[in-house]
Amino acid sequence: MRQQQRNLWGDITDMTQDMADLIVHLARLAQNTARTDLTAAQWTALRFFARANRFSRTPSAFSEFHATTRGTASQTVKSLVTLGLLQRQNNAADARSTLIEVTPAGHEMLCRDPLGDLRRVLSELPEDVQRTLSVTLQRATMNLATLRQVPTFGTCADCSHCKEGTDTAYCHCTESMLTRPEMASFCIDFQPAGRAD
Repeated sequence: MRQQQRNLWGDITDMTQDMADLIVHLARLAQNTARTDLTAAQWTALRFFARANRFSRTPSAFSEFHATTRGTASQTVKSLVTLGLLQRQNNAADARSTLIEVTPAGHEMLCRDPLGDLRRVLSELPEDVQRTLSVTLQRATMNLATLRQVPTFGTCADCSHCKEGTDTAYCHCTESMLTRPEMASFCIDFQPAGRAD
């Protein structure tokens, strides 16, 4: 017999259904933009370009990260450029595309990110709970991305393409050296360590 658990609203539901509902509800609470000037999609874009590495700061990479069409992603980026929060730059590595950079005004806006409340709540959890939750969410994200056959985003520090050194790392995918700060950035070419290409 399936294990049953009483959820926060008093109904008896399957535990996995309850967890899925709570994760979606938590995400909606965290992304509530009622008191901000940006939409949830604009916040997601601003966060992405602030966290993405130099190989991933493109509208097409954002569209994959946000699981939306390139047209929708382009419109979101365009709106943030118009607001002066993002700016387009020529991509020296690929003349067919542009790189998106966060402007000083964009970084200032990120200081008012509505996800800050969620970060504070999570930081108050015991450290062992934070570690377990982090590993669990990463695993669930990778498994769902595999099931849906969409890219998994992660940081270079956890990527099988990277060979870490003391202060730098070599990325076999991009054939370039990465600095220590870049190791904590999102990458479109992310391949979870231990998983075959």
